[in-house]
Amino acid sequence: MIVPAFHLEGQTALVTGAGRGIGKALAIGLAESGSNVVLVSRTMKEIEETATMINEQTGRKALALCADVTSKEQLEKTFQQAISEMGRIHILVNNAGMNIRTPALEVTEEQWETIMQTNLKSAFFASQLAGQHMKQYGDGTIINISSVGGHTALRTGVVYGSTKAALIHMTKVLALEWGKYGIRVNSVGPWYFRTPLTEKLLDDPQYLQEIINRTPLGRVGELQEVVGPVVFLASEAAGYITGQTLLVDGGMSIYGF
Repeated sequence: MIVPAFHLEGQTALVTGAGRGIGKALAIGLAESGSNVVLVSRTMKEIEETATMINEQTGRKALALCADVTSKEQLEKTFQQAISEMGRIHILVNNAGMNIRTPALEVTEEQWETIMQTNLKSAFFASQLAGQHMKQYGDGTIINISSVGGHTALRTGVVYGSTKAALIHMTKVLALEWGKYGIRVNSVGPWYFRTPLTEKLLDDPQYLQEIINRTPLGRVGELQEVVGPVVFLASEAAGYITGQTLLVDGGMSIYGF
C-alpha cells in the first residue's frame, strides 16, 4: 500500500483539557477517526456530555475522568483507571492549558505558578506516565498542544509564551530520549481559533481585524482545522515524524505579530 493509514482503529487516546474548545474538538475528532477516547477535565459535567455523544454518534468507547492535571497524584490515578478500563493508551494529547494576560511588569508569583503548572508541569508528568506505559509496548504517540506564541513573540503574556516555548523544546527532548522505545513526540501550535479562551478577544472588532490583517489566510481558524493535524500526527501516516512542531496558524508565523 503506497498511501499510509490515517485511521486510528483499535487505538485509545487520552486527551487532557477535553471539556471544551480545542480539547473537546480533538476528542470528538479522534473518535471519528476510529480511536476510543479518555476525556480528562476538572469539570465532569462537560466531559460526561461529550463522552455520551461520542458513544452514541461514533460507536467508540469514551471514558470521562475528572482530575486536576496539575497534581501528579491525580494524574497517576487517572492513568491507572484509564489503563484498567481501556487496556492501554496508544495516544496522549496534552491539551490542558490556560492564560492570564498580564503585562510582564505586573505578573504576580501566583499567576506565574498557576500558568506554569497548568501548561507545562501537567504536560510533562502526563508525558512521563504515558512514556512509562508506552515503553512496555514499543510504540506510542504523544502530541503536545503548544502555540504559535511559543515560536513567535506575541502580546499574549510573557508567562504563557514561556510555557509554550518550553513545551516545544520539551517535545524535542522527549522525542530524542524516547525514539529508541518507538515513542513519537510532536506538537501542534495553533494561532487564533474561536474557543472559550479567546472569545472575549475575538469579540473585539478592532482586535479581530488586527489578527486578520496579520494572517495571510485572512481569518481565524476553525476547530476542525486543528483536529486534522492532530489526527495526522497520531496516525501511521506520520510514522517517521517526531520532535516536530506543526504550526496551524494561517501563515501568521511567516512574519510574526
